[in-house]
Amino acid sequence: MSVAAFDTRATSAYVIDHTTGTVLLNKNADEPLPPASMSKLMTLYMAFEAIERGQLSMTDELVVSAHANSFGGSTMFLRTGERVTVENLIRGIIVLSGNDACVVIAEALSPDGTEGGFARLMTRRAQEMGMTNSTFANSSGWPAAGHLMSMRDLGLLAQNLLTDFPEYYPMFAETEFLFDPEEASNRFNRNPLLKLGIGADGLKTGHTREAGYGLTGSAKQGDRRIIFVLSGMDSGAVRAQESEAIVNWSFRQFAQRTLAPAGQRLAVADVWEGAEPQVGLVPAEDVNVLLPVLSAAALSAEVVYTGPIQAPIAAGTPLAELVLQPEGLPEVRIELVAETDVDHGGFLAKVSTAALSLFNIVRGTPVAEDEA
Repeated sequence: MSVAAFDTRATSAYVIDHTTGTVLLNKNADEPLPPASMSKLMTLYMAFEAIERGQLSMTDELVVSAHANSFGGSTMFLRTGERVTVENLIRGIIVLSGNDACVVIAEALSPDGTEGGFARLMTRRAQEMGMTNSTFANSSGWPAAGHLMSMRDLGLLAQNLLTDFPEYYPMFAETEFLFDPEEASNRFNRNPLLKLGIGADGLKTGHTREAGYGLTGSAKQGDRRIIFVLSGMDSGAVRAQESEAIVNWSFRQFAQRTLAPAGQRLAVADVWEGAEPQVGLVPAEDVNVLLPVLSAAALSAEVVYTGPIQAPIAAGTPLAELVLQPEGLPEVRIELVAETDVDHGGFLAKVSTAALSLFNIVRGTPVAEDEA
């Protein structure tokens, strides 16, 4: 019995095991769609980059423009002319989904001081990051022609936020942020999973009439973390149900297994003109693979290399790949390296190799050039 694909009500979905890089679900994941407020993650990523390179600091105070104050929808209720710290603006984007806060950040970082200029910068940076199905017309996800992202791109962006800025990631788990005491009801994070005790700790919800209800989320249980993106649901209630179900499915139906420790010999490769006729092939790191819990099928595995390999060979040199095919999941390729040094064999090894080659030719057996 093998695991079945999750039957989600989302029109587009992408789920990846962040720990192993295994894609668990892909439903229209490469289709550019209106991302609504989930695209605020790109504004946040660029803000974190600006802080890292010293262009901004958390304590800087930025002024609220009339343009920033003109937005409806989700806001921090900022006032024109008000000065707000970068830290409060970032929390206002993460927890309160403030459209106004996004614009303040955008205008501060824009090459020409406009939100449009920042949106063009967002698009260029996204392309550099490999988010090839993303184009931005604004900083907040406000409905606009050409403002599109794919669910795979959002998943990649979430992975980069986790990996590149771990010091800021805990803010995504904050359930409340009270900025304006006069608007005390506007302090709650809209992420429906944060208080459920299932390991959820981010990232961003989204909703517009055009996009439907969506969530770019992440959850960690034990040593595993998943990232998921859902879009196009009919209501906030459906979003909450589908998101919780996706998390439970991801952790209950798949388990991480260590198939071999780093340094364990998994195969050997033939050596040409070496002091030894073969060299061991070992993984440089533990071979960790995600497998379906209910699958009874054997894991398909093979070692692929082009050989024989010319001596000399230094230990740790990449020589081959271990190709694994778990049932119902994408192929996994693990780099294998030389277990030990193999010196050049010198004159005697050359004579021996030449003699063996001649013997094979006489017998009608060609010398292997591309054995796998």
